This record gives sequence, C-alpha cells and structure tokens, in this order.
Amino acid sequence: KVQVMESGGGSVQIGESMRISCVVSGASGYRHCVGWFRQGPGKEREGVAGIGLDGGSQYIIDSVRDRFTISRDNTKNWYLQMNSLRPEDTAMYYCAVAETWAGCGVWSEYENQYWGQGTQVTVSS
Repeated sequence: KVQVMESGGGSVQIGESMRISCVVSGASGYRHCVGWFRQGPGKEREGVAGIGLDGGSQYIIDSVRDRFTISRDNTKNWYLQMNSLRPEDTAMYYCAVAETWAGCGVWSEYENQYWGQGTQVTVSS
C-alpha cells in the first residue's frame, strides 16, 4: 500500500525560503508520479509541481517556476524547495502519489489516489 506523509511547514516572512518534505512508501512502479498541491484560504486546490518516480518528467506551474524546485533523494524522500516566498504562497501543501500514464503534470490523475495530510505554509510580512 502506498503511504504519503508531508513535513516541514511553518511560518516565514516575505522573501524567505522553505523546504517541505514528503516521505513516500510503497510506490515502486515506473508509472508512479509524485505531486505537490496547495490550497490557500478561500481558494481551490491547485497542482504546483509533479515528478516521476525516477526523477524525470518534471512539471512546475508557470506562476512558481522561477521560485520553486521539486527534487528527491531517492524513491522515498521528496522535496519542494520554495524561494522568495510571497503572501500568496500561504496555503496548506499536500503531497500526492498517482499511478498514471498521462504525465506527472496532469493534476486530475492524482484524484482518488494517495494523499498526505498536508503541511501548512504561512508567509507574512
């Protein structure tokens, strides 16, 4: 069974950096993707970044592409490095795992698959 758990959130000030982590267990297939999502106050959940289990097939949304990086140590430890944080980055951040052929940036592929509980990131002035 695939299990997902995020950690590393907290509060930072504008312009600071933060790295949040995701531990994934039970995923080993080459069709697996790991995605980061966020849901800000009063907003719908949005996909932020996705990456294949082999570290390839990376996708990051345009609004954060110059500030966020998705990476991994191995197939278990995954990271979202967030630089130059802004108040609009305040959100609950979720890690999810999908088994899909469609690509790691197709956010609908993560629905009804494996999700963590989320970690809160707050950016303040």
